[in-house]
Amino acid sequence: MFEIIKSGGWLMLPIILCSIAVIAISVERYWTLDSTKIAPRHLLAQVWGWIKNNQLDANKLKELKDSSELGTVLAAGLSNSRHGRDIMRDSIQEAASHVIHSMERYVGALGTIAAVAPLIGLLGTVFGMIEVFTAITTQGTGNPGVLASGISKALITTAAGLTVAIPAMMLHRHFCRHIDTLVITMEQDAIKLVDALHSDRRVDVKTS
Repeated sequence: MFEIIKSGGWLMLPIILCSIAVIAISVERYWTLDSTKIAPRHLLAQVWGWIKNNQLDANKLKELKDSSELGTVLAAGLSNSRHGRDIMRDSIQEAASHVIHSMERYVGALGTIAAVAPLIGLLGTVFGMIEVFTAITTQGTGNPGVLASGISKALITTAAGLTVAIPAMMLHRHFCRHIDTLVITMEQDAIKLVDALHSDRRVDVKTS
């Protein structure tokens, strides 16, 4: 393996660094974007129970805000619920924008790596082919070792770049989709809470 990396030239270093970054980001985001941590299923029912039993106070709001991302969004709405439906919705949207930004952290880097890694590999291909043609110009075609070295460098960097880019792209898509699903879940729970507090119709808040 070391010989393959060595034969790929110095451009293998940034490709290896990209692969390490992909692994680190994926592990961190997988741990952070756990659905049970972001949007607990029964949180809305718990909050509604507090409201019905007149248990909602500053301490409960702080507990709610610190519990999860969904809790942060709901706490923002509840803090301004007395000012009317529109103010409550605006508060929820503002809190949600910060939560979504936090959830999307590092995910964009996966997309960047997926785009850049093949270009680094292509650059290695160009350097390898330059080396090949330079060898042909100066030594002719009588030294197959030099030609093979340049061609090897070209092929290895291209393959390495694609090897990093393909899983990076797949992981980027996966996390984007997962974040979209979490956002929809939080949006539905927030709407239920707003409707329950500022609507005459019955709203089911027992399920998330």
